[in-house]
Amino acid sequence: MSSDGLSSFSPVGISVKIELLQRGQACSRDETADDPRLPHRLQPSRTVGLEQLRQLGVLYWKLDADKYENDPHLEEIRRERNYSWMDIITISKDKLPNYEEKLKMFYEEHLHLDEEIRYILEGSGYFDVRDREDKWIRIAMEKGDLITLPAGIYHRFTLDEKNYVKAMRLFVGEPVWTAYNRPADHFDAREQYVKFLAQSA
Repeated sequence: MSSDGLSSFSPVGISVKIELLQRGQACSRDETADDPRLPHRLQPSRTVGLEQLRQLGVLYWKLDADKYENDPHLEEIRRERNYSWMDIITISKDKLPNYEEKLKMFYEEHLHLDEEIRYILEGSGYFDVRDREDKWIRIAMEKGDLITLPAGIYHRFTLDEKNYVKAMRLFVGEPVWTAYNRPADHFDAREQYVKFLAQSA
């Protein structure tokens, strides 16, 4: 693994990730209030590269989700970043209790006091994160994508039009699921994140 936290694994390393993002996997999002499951790309589209995400503290890996139970690449990431806890969640109408309520909760703009780590095993969805100008960046997540959002970043999640995702949730130590809806600027995690943004500018 490289010093910036991005995987250099072969054959699904940096070049593949950059290619994915250049195909529009991460882009600036419009501000309309239409169905959140739609792509919502700005017109004209503005693609966001891996380096721009890294400068926001967002890390990304592309792995082989079919091998998640015994993937040495995943194990190395977990070991390097101390992701000691994991479970698997399926978000769909027939699998998730209180489905509509949970989707609304996931899509409320919020932050966590710890990293949020998600590895997509099946299906797809979107993470929206705020950039330095407080504009939304939409990150399209699909099978094999692993993402880490830093503590203190404002973000939200939604399914796409397929209405299905199965994801591994990873955590450092015991999981704490508390989401703090915006505004939550008084938390130390937010203050530290703002300092990080200033230093990485």
